[in-house]
Amino acid sequence: MAPTGLYHHFSSYFKNTEEDVLPPLSVTLVGLLSVAYTLLYVLPFYLSPTTRPSPNLSRDAPSVIRARIRFVSVAVALSTIATMYILAIHTKASRLEIPRLLGWYPIGIIEVAKSLLLTALLFTGPLFEGAVVEGRWKDWIQSQALHESLSSWIGWRNYVAGPVTEEIIFRSLLVPLHLLTPLSPIRVILLTPLYFGIAHIHHFYEFVLTHPHTPWAPSVIRSLFQFTFTTIFGWYATFIFIRTGNILAVILVHTFCNWAGLPRLWGRVEPRVAIGGPTVRGKEDSGSALGNERRGHWSWSFAYYFLLVVGAVAFQQCLWTLTESPKVLAKVL
Repeated sequence: MAPTGLYHHFSSYFKNTEEDVLPPLSVTLVGLLSVAYTLLYVLPFYLSPTTRPSPNLSRDAPSVIRARIRFVSVAVALSTIATMYILAIHTKASRLEIPRLLGWYPIGIIEVAKSLLLTALLFTGPLFEGAVVEGRWKDWIQSQALHESLSSWIGWRNYVAGPVTEEIIFRSLLVPLHLLTPLSPIRVILLTPLYFGIAHIHHFYEFVLTHPHTPWAPSVIRSLFQFTFTTIFGWYATFIFIRTGNILAVILVHTFCNWAGLPRLWGRVEPRVAIGGPTVRGKEDSGSALGNERRGHWSWSFAYYFLLVVGAVAFQQCLWTLTESPKVLAKVL
């Protein structure tokens, strides 16, 4: 019996009877396409001297960022054309129906809002730390930090180009293709983010190249850690995409997570005073751009970790309700 999911929703495209038939795409074909899309996205970074990092040229250099954005934009366009052609051939979907399979249409503002709310619950503690302890709530309301971030090429890459291109490739294109194979939706959620995680392993080479005096062991651990948290995020993003059928929701969740960073899991919570103006950092930069730490009251630490736990519990309780949508691509459970 064919699996439920995207294939079930669009079964009328495959045949004219109500009986189950084999899914239209094989796991092998979709796996090869996934590898091809991943390589098409990453390899151009190293084939051109304008995008290739070196000991004297960082990936955060504006010229490198601009060139890489051009290359990944071409990769996304070619991958999208290939996917649309495959869907048109194998599903007999119309030109208007293919964007629905890719999560492009309808926009679904409600799904976007609910997905962002769900993600914010997980970051309740960090949001408290930034807004209250560090006193940045005024900047957030005035959108000052957002304007300053997007005025730099690093900010544009981290919050716009990166989330848009990565989510189109690794969610909007790969997930529907996998849902049209015999794989169950749960396996699709677990499998497809691996390509997303693997696509970030190339940062190991970049880090070793630009930090030649750093021992290999810390470099490997750093890359494995990055592969782990990008894969975990990929599981979450794929779950949201399948449940909402909305690629915009996933893109904005990706942007939010890039902005928020990883939550603090230990240590004293203290206010910090910025040295100079707000700083936009590379995604892999460690440490804080803020200095001159002042000792804070223990109640801030208590409130932070309390809210972190409360937010995690609320996230778990609302995971299914806040991702419920009539635009669902597949029944996960």
